[in-house]
Amino acid sequence: MMMENNIQMETIFGDGSQQQGSGLFGKLLNAGKRVLTGESLFMTAFLNQGNTKSKVSFASPYPGKILPIDLTQFQGKFICQKSSFLCAAKGVSVGIEFSQKLGRGLFGGEGFIMQKIEGDGMAFVHSGGTMAKKELAHGEVLKVDTGCIIGFTKDVDYDIEFIGGIKNSIFGGEGLFYATLKGPGTVYIQSLPFSRLADRIIASAPRSGGNSRDEGSLLGGLGNLLDGDNRF
Repeated sequence: MMMENNIQMETIFGDGSQQQGSGLFGKLLNAGKRVLTGESLFMTAFLNQGNTKSKVSFASPYPGKILPIDLTQFQGKFICQKSSFLCAAKGVSVGIEFSQKLGRGLFGGEGFIMQKIEGDGMAFVHSGGTMAKKELAHGEVLKVDTGCIIGFTKDVDYDIEFIGGIKNSIFGGEGLFYATLKGPGTVYIQSLPFSRLADRIIASAPRSGGNSRDEGSLLGGLGNLLDGDNRF
């Protein structure tokens, strides 16, 4: 978003970590894996060229929260949803965490591939809406709406469970599956995934011709008056 005068930008191939391999093939392989998680083949490194501390500021791509992760407190590994990685200290690697469970990959809201952040430094991921943190004891289970997971530590067991019940499935409005997270470990939850935000925006967008679905009707005009949308 912004940076002070002593900061210099440099585009690098890969994430700058030692885990990406020394040869060209190793770098291409790791960069290709990162593309599957929504990242680019290239990253931007910000270097301080001065003799004093300088600041560089980062912002999430949509409204929400930025979560700082100290990987030394999470045994060097954190698993998060695709495209949630924002930035990290040099040496932190960004890779893929492939799910070997069929149900989790098909119905989990995250697909078969999630992001894997490894290293011993600081990393930052972004989320939508409000963020909640939950510490799970050994064997404790947390049920979460699919897509609302920001990330979790490596010892958490992540799976998918069918909600069940005809009324719940047809009329519940919450989908057919939810995610189950079993401890021990730490879990971070978001209230507004980007996919849900995009669905709300599309549903509220005007139809072709520039008119909303309520314009031109008596009830629509009354509704706009009541909710404060007074466009005449």
